[in-house]
Amino acid sequence: MSGLPASLTGRIAVLLPVALDRPFDYLLGDGISVCLGQFVRVPLRGRGSVTGVIWAAGSAELGAKSLKPVEDILDMPPLTPDLLKFIAWVADYTLSPLGMVLRMVLSVPAALQPKPQQVVYRIAGDGPAVDLTPKRAQVLRVLADGRALTMRDLAHEAGVGEPVVKAMAKAGLLEGAAVARADQRRDRDLDPTFAATDLSPVQAIAANRLRDSVRTRAFSVILLDGVTGSGKTEVYFEAIAEALAQGRQALILLPEIALSAQFIDRFKPRFGATPALWHSDLTPAQRRKTWRGVAEGTVRVVIGARSALFLPFAELGLIVVDEENDTGYKQEDVVIYHARDMAVVRAKQEGFPIVLVSATPSLETMANVEAGRYAHLTLPARYGGATLPEISLIDLRVDKPPPKRFLSPVLVEAVRQTLAANEQALLFLNRRGYAPLTLCRACGHRMKCPNCTAWLVEHRSRDRLVCHYCGHAEHLPGRCPHCEAEQSFAPVGPGVERIAEEAEALFPEARIVQMASDLMDEPGSLPETLRRIAAREVDLIVGTQIIAKGHHFPTLTLV
Repeated sequence: MSGLPASLTGRIAVLLPVALDRPFDYLLGDGISVCLGQFVRVPLRGRGSVTGVIWAAGSAELGAKSLKPVEDILDMPPLTPDLLKFIAWVADYTLSPLGMVLRMVLSVPAALQPKPQQVVYRIAGDGPAVDLTPKRAQVLRVLADGRALTMRDLAHEAGVGEPVVKAMAKAGLLEGAAVARADQRRDRDLDPTFAATDLSPVQAIAANRLRDSVRTRAFSVILLDGVTGSGKTEVYFEAIAEALAQGRQALILLPEIALSAQFIDRFKPRFGATPALWHSDLTPAQRRKTWRGVAEGTVRVVIGARSALFLPFAELGLIVVDEENDTGYKQEDVVIYHARDMAVVRAKQEGFPIVLVSATPSLETMANVEAGRYAHLTLPARYGGATLPEISLIDLRVDKPPPKRFLSPVLVEAVRQTLAANEQALLFLNRRGYAPLTLCRACGHRMKCPNCTAWLVEHRSRDRLVCHYCGHAEHLPGRCPHCEAEQSFAPVGPGVERIAEEAEALFPEARIVQMASDLMDEPGSLPETLRRIAAREVDLIVGTQIIAKGHHFPTLTLV
């Protein structure tokens, strides 16, 4: 795309968010000039009107009579040349159609529509020449400074009911006008100097290095490597503050949306307001506001999952990839990519620093550090002199659990002591369901998936046998499909449901919660469970890796 004119007329190539690897040519009307990255609405056979992006100047392969005209040019900031280059790079690197990468950028079609209208009211003409009731007089006093307010806001400020405002408009005392509804951004008051952070000497050195990298406005990759509890978040907050001070935007990628609520609890005291969120659990209205605010530059900081990397930032100046080693950054359907690696590419193409953060850096990142491609900052100790936990190994050959049990006597006693001290404990097992294998006692037949031959996992809470690879699910049959023995199936091995069942029998007074991805699939269930744990409404947690993602629970003292 380099060398193309910034201003285009006549014939243009439009890239559409469909599974195709090239743009299509369309015609502009006479005297109309556009630029690369602008949003346009064009006709597409079989799909009606489709919103696309001006990708390049049109070719001369087809005659003008064969081309369809552009239907509309949308009133939105265009995608930046750097983002267009990034789309092309990702498509080429991942062997994906250009249109499918663009589709990730245009993930909120509603954001490209005109903003919703709302009616605002102001004093009509030169004001009323009639006697006024006290309530009407109060309404006029609110509007005396020339403001225009919605009916709801006007009634609220004047302390009257909305019918009063309606009656005044009907009587000609107020005039209404339709205007575009303004998006109320929660991060509009982010202040990089809102609160000073008390950093240790080692933290201060690392923070100064990050601030300097943002000031230079040049590409660099910095690994912030620190033990758990060393204050890595507070350090890279200083880099975010520097980006805000320069009037630029910042993106913080998190591997799990469950971390966002706790992250905001640390972000708001530092910057005085909350940032925008970006993940799959947001409502369509929230996604529309954030996408549009990012494109217009009014949203300054975004905390998001991997898909946030493809938001159309107007002036991005910093990316932070927290827990960069986490597998949650891998996208494994449609366009297959690793968000950490693609974030490095976007930072390089747009010329700004990126910070990779981890207590256990990935092998790929460490290889880049050793090769000199990435800088390396280390926080070797916990903040405030806190000590690392004591780690003990339980040999189940020596400390054997009772028959048909999975928790050893040593572990059971440790949990009892923890609960007696009014502290919390976590039993971590990275295995969903009740049992990973179900077999027939009579003939030894193992229940397996008919599609991919993996063993079916019993999910007793849902009365299902489930394949964790392809999603196949079925009820446990009443008789063995191999030998036809009735009620002969036995669960083999533990999943979190089975461990929780055992814990309930051992600790009947404890408040126990199970946490696994299949148990937290209702909207809001995961944040609510995390809130309960933090509020000490839970004593014992039995969970998979969904609970081992950097959460901070001060009274959780045994894992």
